[in-house]
Amino acid sequence: MSALLARVDAAIVDLDGTLVDTLGDFAEALGRMLADLQLPAIDTASIERMVGKGSEHLLRSVLKHVLAGADQAPGATDLEAQAERLYPQAWERYQHHYLAVNGQFARVYPGAAEGLAALRAAGLRLACLTNKPTDFAVPLLRAKGLLENFEHVFGGDAFARKKPDPLPLLQTCEALGSAPARTLMIGDSSNDAQAARAAGCPVVLVGYGYNHGRPVREVDADGYVDDLSELRR
Repeated sequence: MSALLARVDAAIVDLDGTLVDTLGDFAEALGRMLADLQLPAIDTASIERMVGKGSEHLLRSVLKHVLAGADQAPGATDLEAQAERLYPQAWERYQHHYLAVNGQFARVYPGAAEGLAALRAAGLRLACLTNKPTDFAVPLLRAKGLLENFEHVFGGDAFARKKPDPLPLLQTCEALGSAPARTLMIGDSSNDAQAARAAGCPVVLVGYGYNHGRPVREVDADGYVDDLSELRR
């Protein structure tokens, strides 16, 4: 790991599943939203498999999941249409509840703060890049005492496309003033790895987090760590 870190000037760090375990926040906000819409509840394990591609994707996935499991479930075409009809109201209620609970049911992963401190001490410039909306990401980082580590925080609404598209990484590299080949992506899932590979960034993945129900070591990456405190020169 030290050899890899010696070749980079900056790092881009994912948020959910990498720095903070936010599954509790997702479950609480989604549960309240579904209750508002008088829809069936969803189990936490199912939510975990849906996390990682942005709040919009998460919400649509949850709606289709609960509708498919309801009595007299609609067919696939009708299911998609029904989910889209419910989406505007679901999004409004989800935003309301997520902002209310943001960080209350979340925890910083062991070693995350120490890992960020080590990267900064090594002289790396840091940015947080997440598919979570910026208005959710910044208060969460602040509440967990992590915000001061980053020169920039970019949410899923900051750019025209989200990870796994490489665009957010390339534009974050521009903001950091670092070349992609010398900017390390640190994440927890195939989304982060695919975006990094397409952008030309080296990538390290954590062994915990949310990888759509798949073992993270099946994902092509330049390294894996079980704790971010392992990221030392």
